[in-house]
Amino acid sequence: MQHYESPVYNVIRVSIEKIRANEYNPNAVAPPEMKLLYESIREDGYTMPIVCYYHEDDGMYEIVDGFHRYTVMLKHPDIFEREGGCLPVSVIKKPIAERMASTIRHNRARGTHDVDLMSNIVAELVSMGRTDAWIAKKLGMDCDEILRLKQITGLAELFKNQPYSKAWE
Repeated sequence: MQHYESPVYNVIRVSIEKIRANEYNPNAVAPPEMKLLYESIREDGYTMPIVCYYHEDDGMYEIVDGFHRYTVMLKHPDIFEREGGCLPVSVIKKPIAERMASTIRHNRARGTHDVDLMSNIVAELVSMGRTDAWIAKKLGMDCDEILRLKQITGLAELFKNQPYSKAWE
């Protein structure tokens, strides 16, 4: 079997000026998720490299996966400054058709959140004393979503500090 080394073992630091978006990524992220991505990068740093293809002809790195992590740095001066205007990059060497397929695989492999598991996480955080405001900020949820997830668990304990509406009067 031929030796293969995954690109992630060779992550490099690249100036954002040397990185550009590709022209074929169909992925879009809604504003709440972009806000959460910013919070994640602000709180945890860049934990995943941007996947790029290196164009030897012009010395530019073209994004295969990680466009929104790249966008966070472009739009948020605090992140740009903290990171010194550089992003972690993992380079793949594939022809354009393979890069396009890689982009789609990366996008589709992200998955979705299981509602029951999310409600259990919310229940656990509440039991640890975390407020709805804390959960909303740290998990990128709005109050209605937290309420729905609490309702799924059916545990009255989760609602003990909630103000109730007087709509029934």
